[in-house]
Amino acid sequence: MEKQEIGKVILRAVAGLLFFIHGLSKFQGGISNTVGFFDSLGIPGFMAYVVAVVELLGGIALFLGLGTRIVTLLFALIMIGAIFTAKLSLGFLGNGQMAGYELDLVLLAVSIYFVFAEKSKVSLDHLLFRS
Repeated sequence: MEKQEIGKVILRAVAGLLFFIHGLSKFQGGISNTVGFFDSLGIPGFMAYVVAVVELLGGIALFLGLGTRIVTLLFALIMIGAIFTAKLSLGFLGNGQMAGYELDLVLLAVSIYFVFAEKSKVSLDHLLFRS
């Protein structure tokens, strides 16, 4: 396996795990808290469910390399929304009480990378949809 391919697999697995954990935490912490947070930002509360499910299921899919381009496009949109609605005013490193947008920016960059990257040879996309 090529070095680049190994790096791509590691990056995809770690990003998938991060998104999965963030989606899971929205449900474990009580999705109603996330709904309330979204409402406080002026975002319809039902979007908390959408974001949580996309992060949860999308994280698994990304980890496995299934639907990578579509999933990471959705992740990129979520990260853009998070940065501009919740994090930008806190600054890059946050305000001491809440984190800034540094992690969101990295996850956005990783997501954009996978939107444009070639399919990994070590993925369900490659196994199921060889072209």
